[in-house]
Amino acid sequence: MIRLENVTRVYGQGAGAVTALKDVNLEVAPGSITGVIGVSGAGKSTLIRCVNLLERPTRGRVFVADQELTALNKEALRKARHGIGMIFQHFNLLESRTVRGNIGLPLELIGTPRRDIDQRIDELLELTGLAERANAYPAALSGGQKQRVAIARALASNPKALLCDEATSALDPQTTSAILTLLRDINQRLGLTILLITHEMEVVRTICDQVALISGGALVETAPVGDFFTRPATEEGRLFLNDFLQLAPSNALLQRLSDGGAGNGVPVVRLTFRGQSLSSELMTHLEQRFGLRLHILQARVENIQGRTLGLMIAEFDGDRDIIDDAMAHLHTLDVQTEVLGHVQRHD
Repeated sequence: MIRLENVTRVYGQGAGAVTALKDVNLEVAPGSITGVIGVSGAGKSTLIRCVNLLERPTRGRVFVADQELTALNKEALRKARHGIGMIFQHFNLLESRTVRGNIGLPLELIGTPRRDIDQRIDELLELTGLAERANAYPAALSGGQKQRVAIARALASNPKALLCDEATSALDPQTTSAILTLLRDINQRLGLTILLITHEMEVVRTICDQVALISGGALVETAPVGDFFTRPATEEGRLFLNDFLQLAPSNALLQRLSDGGAGNGVPVVRLTFRGQSLSSELMTHLEQRFGLRLHILQARVENIQGRTLGLMIAEFDGDRDIIDDAMAHLHTLDVQTEVLGHVQRHD
């Protein structure tokens, strides 16, 4: 449905040139929801604006519904954009128009007959739960209601794809949850392809089918959401995920790590494991098989789209050979391990 081929976007020329996107290749399957994540300044907004050519790529090609937008002239591109809806972080509603007026605006601009406009507005008011607010002005709406109006407006021309630029960033958690539920419902009812950018991993975990991680303008990892959360393939992915899951060692542990030495200290290991195993079962298995003395410092279990993800930081106390054997055994169980440092051995 959406395909980017070697998309590059450069601002400026010569020594002052800034490359916002670097040879990005991305494919979004029809009827799916893909979330593009990355830190501020990574290139997320530039990427999504290149999809409908609000930003024209310096190099590369953009396809939506098998139509190459980058090959179209101005008039053909204007028509193609009718098939691409877009919603923004700050709603961009016209304060002088009611809810009905805002929703119907795109159809008025393309000369749709009034009767058809009114019928479409009624359908969208029902779909987005705004029927009772149809004649209200934006100033009288909550943030969540304003975003529902923006979503309805983006759907007015029956687009094939919907682009969401930080659509929930200005909303509180409860309202965010309601908007995400609405987007997923629209996706399932209409078979609408959605590409969204966000810095909120909870958004990705809640509704996305695929995640794309962008860093420094480059697309560094693309994966199904379940795979990304349980098995990130890149160091950037692991760091991003660790920040979200709060897997970093506590300040108290970091202080202890600075006091321990690899020569006579106990390794502190971060473990990530999948499937139905629980942390207690894994620890019992290691203690019984290898005779290790294990001290769990931090642990949690997450459910990611039906998959179990276990997270743990523990001290591995024992002879070096035994610890090495235990670590090698963990790898055969598909448990990721990372030695964070060493602490003084318990007496």
